[in-house]
Amino acid sequence: MKSKLVYITLFLMILSSCKGTRTVTDGTVASNLPLKDIIKAHDEATPNFNTMAARVQVVHEDERKSQSMTVSLRMEKDKTIWVKASLLGITLAKVLITPDRVSYYEKISGTYFDGDFRLLSNWLGTEINFEKAQAILLGQSIFDLDHRGYSAAVVQNKYRILPDRQPQNFIHTLLLNPGDFKVSQGTLTQPDDARKLSVNYGNYQKIENDYYPSEISILSTEMENKTTIEVNYKKIDLNVSVSFPFTIPSGYEEIQL
Repeated sequence: MKSKLVYITLFLMILSSCKGTRTVTDGTVASNLPLKDIIKAHDEATPNFNTMAARVQVVHEDERKSQSMTVSLRMEKDKTIWVKASLLGITLAKVLITPDRVSYYEKISGTYFDGDFRLLSNWLGTEINFEKAQAILLGQSIFDLDHRGYSAAVVQNKYRILPDRQPQNFIHTLLLNPGDFKVSQGTLTQPDDARKLSVNYGNYQKIENDYYPSEISILSTEMENKTTIEVNYKKIDLNVSVSFPFTIPSGYEEIQL
């Protein structure tokens, strides 16, 4: 159970940030904007870069303790996500995600995982793949939005997007900011399992004509268990040389599905 919680926490932490003409506003919702234009603007808000190197401060809190750590995040867009979590300069864990594989090890428990995305999907209760992990990092929707299956409304000066029919025990909502059309909040609720995941984004920072998250607040609840994770991007460098060192130490115990 401990390894499972650590793995989920690390995954949530890394969940943790276009070319073409954009539809933009002055920051006030246009109540008559068609849904297809809202979705188009959100798709076009996907940042355009080749590589990213970021330094992130993460505060993790649950019923037992609160812990702050430094996280190094590196990405090669559409190819690789690499994360190293450290405390006082000591590496605690590493994660390497590619489109077809998830690899992870955690030093305190001496455990590792090396396989596909089924483990994350099972634990989080929704299908997770590389594209969705990357989308959350960049402030984009993890769901494929289609104006024929969704509807939009204006709520608290945000565009709220909902599926016309919510699947049983799988309720999700999305709030988009006016102006930059980035995600303000995404929620996924499974009432039958007393489980809810909420990802909230603070202000976005503009870097080289694109918008990237600066703060992400994650709340995960399951039954009586509650976990909060605060992610603060301290620095983001784009299109720099990056490497993805990753070797699972010998003697670690494999996490079995």
